[in-house]
Amino acid sequence: MKLVIDHLTRYGYDEEVKFSTQYLRLTPRSSGRQKITAWTLTLPDGSAVATTDAWGNVLHVLTLDNPHKEITIRASGIVDIVEEGEEIGAEPQELLSPLVFLRCTPLTRADGPIREFAQRWYQPEAQEASLNRLMTELLLRMPYSPGATQVQDSAADAFARSKGVCQDHTHVFLACCRALAIPARYVSGYVYSDNAEHVAMHAWAEVWLNDRWQPFDITNNTRRLNQHLRLATGLDYLDACPVRGTRLGGGGEILLTNAEVREHSQQAQQQ
Repeated sequence: MKLVIDHLTRYGYDEEVKFSTQYLRLTPRSSGRQKITAWTLTLPDGSAVATTDAWGNVLHVLTLDNPHKEITIRASGIVDIVEEGEEIGAEPQELLSPLVFLRCTPLTRADGPIREFAQRWYQPEAQEASLNRLMTELLLRMPYSPGATQVQDSAADAFARSKGVCQDHTHVFLACCRALAIPARYVSGYVYSDNAEHVAMHAWAEVWLNDRWQPFDITNNTRRLNQHLRLATGLDYLDACPVRGTRLGGGGEILLTNAEVREHSQQAQQQ
């Protein structure tokens, strides 16, 4: 499947910002499951440095040291996504041991109820089947509910509320896996849907099984990620979120973001 992505992020401030730094993980890498045909990151005038972060993600650090009242960032491109088993190239070399992803963070720490939930559905002799069941049961336990949680809420917070969004589902699933001594990591990216009301920005988990990273999309209760574009990975949302930043001044802030993922038309392919 060939996908077209257009992701616009705009910050507006009540007062002038004297200085700001944005950390952008908005540039995907080609892998066996995705081939980046074209990708453009449009940034305001400023000093943007491209590098690789500790998790192997492409990271742009945008520094604006002149007074400004808004920031506009646009990521767009065309990507080929293939089915499982039809990989079109090698996976990027992993920089870290999977064991690193056993580490808990404040957002993914398993409290008593999460540990009990994980152990209820886990059978060591059927690890993969158990995790598939855990994914299904977690979505039943925590139905998708936009607005039910805040971005800073932890896995324990969301689990206690019994509802959340993809970030919450992923954090709780990571907490379960790590409580079971199974390496698991957070993935941010985009997902295509023919439902116009579907949110294009997405998060899911990858679990180290059978000597490779395998995906679990808890929110959609699927292992089949043939409509997903991976942007970044990390221990939790803070490591992999597409845009994070700090600023000096500015007062109140308004954030507008719109991400569109559509299937590349046959007509467009012919042009």
